[in-house]
Amino acid sequence: MLSWFRVKSERGSEMTKRSIKLVAGLVLGGVSMTLLGGDITGKVTLKGTPPKEKKLPLDPFCSKANKNAGSATTRFYVTDDNGGLAEVFVSLREVKGEFTAPSEPAVLDQVGCEYTPYILAAQTGQKIVVKNSDPVLHNVHPTPRVKGNSEYNKAQLPKGKDLDFTYNKAEKFLRFKCDVHPWMFAYVSLVDHPYFDVSGTDGSYTIKNVPPGEYVIEAIHRKAHAPKYVGLSQKITVTTDGGTADFVVDLTK
Repeated sequence: MLSWFRVKSERGSEMTKRSIKLVAGLVLGGVSMTLLGGDITGKVTLKGTPPKEKKLPLDPFCSKANKNAGSATTRFYVTDDNGGLAEVFVSLREVKGEFTAPSEPAVLDQVGCEYTPYILAAQTGQKIVVKNSDPVLHNVHPTPRVKGNSEYNKAQLPKGKDLDFTYNKAEKFLRFKCDVHPWMFAYVSLVDHPYFDVSGTDGSYTIKNVPPGEYVIEAIHRKAHAPKYVGLSQKITVTTDGGTADFVVDLTK
């Protein structure tokens, strides 16, 4: 009887050791980041009155393609009725580790002779797909400032084939423009990790599956924080339940 209990105990102990090794392997393999990570949520609001937006000088062909042709303007400051500030790039700074770029591409489209979205974010090494949903010719001309990120200038036929771009160096607000329609711009921020987001129409954002720890989080608005793109930053503690960080872009200072 004692021998039977001893054997069962030894088997149980061995299974426990295997379980510990399995968990350790998951942690070292990075799986625990998904299992234990929390979401950072928050909101960006605007304080003060921004400069008046400028009307887009749409040509006749683009006016036909743009359903808001009569009221289409620049999109420097996009807010809702409560002051929520859209299109703010929010990310963690100085994240350590190596991260595989997602297989799903980041997508820019050209609709009514405007880029959509106006502000996009992607991970370095991630494919950026540029579509042309317009019945007009565009040319896609990214103009990076960071050495190692290549400049291109590619024509894109009306409703033509998608164009693909990939950049391996981090860069804030890499500009995409159309030389055919000089009011057309989009800006893509590239980071070396997956912990970023762009604020939505109400100013809210979510950075998903952040491993618990101490971080510095930064919010950058392309117009308010130009030309150096040094934004608003704060320290944040992330637990398995996540964390919260709100920002106020103050134009009165």
